[in-house]
Amino acid sequence: MNNIVCLIGPTASGKTALSLELASRFPLEIISVDSAMIYRDMTIGTAKPTITELNGVPHHLIDICNPNEVFSVAEFCQMATYLCHDILKRGKIPLLVGGTMMYFHALQNGLAVLPKADPKVRAYLVKEAYEKGWPYLHDCLANIDPESAARIHQHDAKRIERALEVYYLTQQPMSQLQKQTASHDFSFRNFLLCPIERSWLHERIEMRLQHMLNLGFIDEVEQLITKWQLTYDMPALRCVGYKQAFEYLHRACTYSEFYQKALAATRQLAKRQLTWLRHHFNGSHIACDDIKECNQGVARIIEILDNTASYY
Repeated sequence: MNNIVCLIGPTASGKTALSLELASRFPLEIISVDSAMIYRDMTIGTAKPTITELNGVPHHLIDICNPNEVFSVAEFCQMATYLCHDILKRGKIPLLVGGTMMYFHALQNGLAVLPKADPKVRAYLVKEAYEKGWPYLHDCLANIDPESAARIHQHDAKRIERALEVYYLTQQPMSQLQKQTASHDFSFRNFLLCPIERSWLHERIEMRLQHMLNLGFIDEVEQLITKWQLTYDMPALRCVGYKQAFEYLHRACTYSEFYQKALAATRQLAKRQLTWLRHHFNGSHIACDDIKECNQGVARIIEILDNTASYY
């Protein structure tokens, strides 16, 4: 079974720097596990690797779709699985790096094959919701898929819409389909970047936000909206920072309010990511804010990569 090394961590925890350091020592190709980096023209706000870094090490699943397109977890799993096989076949080592926990979880534990979004079904559901409200549709969901309804709040429009859409397209409850997971032939070796002190991460998050703004993040969002005709409900604008910048550019808040909202949203994202790491992943923890422990963690990664490289 093929060993696949995964660097998993919250935003601003140093994943990119560590992955590039490892790539300087081993024949690696990096597979991005980031639901924001998939979008073209969203560079500053997603902290993508620089052009020099991208040219120096092969990267995959960055800039693969337009900001006005939908990209599913299933599509990620399909592409990432293919890439792992392809990279291994060419005698290189795949390194999965990112912080989109749902992507990692689905890839490692399997994902049910659910139907793609259907514009006609969604239009019908949105019309129903407009006329009768999302709580009514939540009640409808409870009648056909009580297990999913129990997990979804009655005002969570996106998840209610998806669960009903799946049922209408398959005539099966989504909760049942989700239990039919696919298998893979990889052995995932997880390295989890978790700071000992959350204040360390909060400080880095604010420094990163200030750096992004200095690079012209607001201008990037303005150009993005114009070029791709983005509206508030499009998936790309759910990305942290972009949503708050969109509000600022549409005069829904002041610059100071935008800054505080973006900062708070990024810290909340990091908190959710750390919760995922604690409860859903097994692996070696690396205290990324402790130099000694971080070096010991890197040594463990190097040991695995050494064994993998010698195998190929």
